[in-house]
Amino acid sequence: MKTDIEIAQEATLWPIKDVAATLAIDEEQLELYGKYKAKITDEYIKEAEKKEDGKLILVTAINPTPAGEGKTTTTVGLGQAFAKLGKKAIIALREPSLGPCFGVKGGAAGGGYAQVVPMEDLNLHFTGDFHAITSANNLLAAMLDNHIQQGNELQIDTRQIVWKRCLDMNDRVLRNIVVGLGSKMDGTVREDHFVITVASEIMAILCLATDMNDLKDRLSRIIVAYDYSGKPVTARDLNAVGAMAALLKDALKPNLIQTLEHTPAFVHGGPFANIAHGCNSVRATKLALKAADYCITEAGFGADLGAEKFFDIKCRAAGLKPDAVVLVATIRALKYNGGVKKQDLSAENVDALKKGIVNLEKHIENLQKFGVPVIVTLNSFLTDSEEETSFVKQFCEERGCEFALSKVWENGGEGGIELAEKVLYSLENKKSDFHCLYEDELGLREKITKIAKEIYGAGNVNFAPTALKQLAKLEELGFGKLPVCMAKNQYSLSDDQTLLGRPEGFDFTIREVYVSAGAGFVVVLTGNIMTMPGLPKNPAAFQIDVTDDGVITGLF
Repeated sequence: MKTDIEIAQEATLWPIKDVAATLAIDEEQLELYGKYKAKITDEYIKEAEKKEDGKLILVTAINPTPAGEGKTTTTVGLGQAFAKLGKKAIIALREPSLGPCFGVKGGAAGGGYAQVVPMEDLNLHFTGDFHAITSANNLLAAMLDNHIQQGNELQIDTRQIVWKRCLDMNDRVLRNIVVGLGSKMDGTVREDHFVITVASEIMAILCLATDMNDLKDRLSRIIVAYDYSGKPVTARDLNAVGAMAALLKDALKPNLIQTLEHTPAFVHGGPFANIAHGCNSVRATKLALKAADYCITEAGFGADLGAEKFFDIKCRAAGLKPDAVVLVATIRALKYNGGVKKQDLSAENVDALKKGIVNLEKHIENLQKFGVPVIVTLNSFLTDSEEETSFVKQFCEERGCEFALSKVWENGGEGGIELAEKVLYSLENKKSDFHCLYEDELGLREKITKIAKEIYGAGNVNFAPTALKQLAKLEELGFGKLPVCMAKNQYSLSDDQTLLGRPEGFDFTIREVYVSAGAGFVVVLTGNIMTMPGLPKNPAAFQIDVTDDGVITGLF
């Protein structure tokens, strides 16, 4: 069996200008990054804004397990299937981070015969967007420390600096560090911290900004510290906005690549969903809605994280109204939730499936709270039995969902036609009545509690004393109407990753809260979630290499 990277490397790619031509985008409206990648110019984006919107389809999933779910693979395959049916569709995805690429997860370009390509470029440096974000983040950090060194005119309290440096790599030893050691000329000694680039507020800002003016406005509102009187100090106060915007000028433009079957794909931005808001850029999604009849996008990790944030943060900020949502599951993952060990998942076990399907049930219920029609798809495996598949199908249909098998990993677009037809049926026959989970006017504590109880299933929400003080401070500063971005482990609906299935009535702990004023949301840290991951004992980096003739191996 060929690996994903072997399939991708054997593919015949179209020149990106030919892919763009299928969207009526001229070569002059592209900024080429070699033969197979391009950025879309601002001129085309302004021209496209005059067109009518297509339909917006979100792809999400149950909680991830070691058995795998295949959300991105399904997203790509669905886009290819739409093309097979003669429909004009664009896929809108996030860019992968180097952290999981060299850590646990591996690449993030789909899989099998449902991939976006060139996958090596996408999973590594791509068009440099993440490097630009990292540089802008760290420029602000450098200007902050330099301001303190040069006399501290803004009276910044060095004990209340909240801006962190970032790096797009899993590096646990940088979570908590001391800077400024050495001579007086080496800066002020203080505790500092790193986050992974995908958790940087600048990543969120880039993904939520509509244009350069909006980007600069959001950058200016970033709170970097508080002064001795407790007043926020912003990037505007440090006169850092213009230089940061210069670094992000090209990164703000959406990237165009293609699938293995030449379906266009806008891949832009990449915040994680467990520690950030988990969605690709507003610019790419809105452009896809204008450039095609259907935009198929995804949100990170399970629906409890990615989909909730897509609805409550991205759609709220951008005025988007999704028309349908595809919920991806596998029989193997459901049996894992039912207590079956990974090595035993290939054996038929209907009893375990019935026990573990409650995880899928909770995600269906959650998605239906937003008023959007739900289509459940099983990412098919050869080991799935007919009885297991029939049980899941009946289970979903009894709950008002369309159901389809997906075989896109093995068969590409052809394997997604059943799913595509069910999506089209829902779009034509089931009206979306989209609404957010909570109103802006609800207090921050109430918003957090509502998500924890209604989406996760918590019984009690416990706020640490520090979190309560931070919430009171944010309300006092006028941030009470912002949406909340929950930072929670992805493996469980709860804040304890060992609780599989559908845990209910558990205690849910809020340990820290801070505002991302430029992004426009309040970040809530739960349990023991980390904003800078670490590498595992045997990282994926061990398997990656380059042959003598320059071919990358082991990437995915």
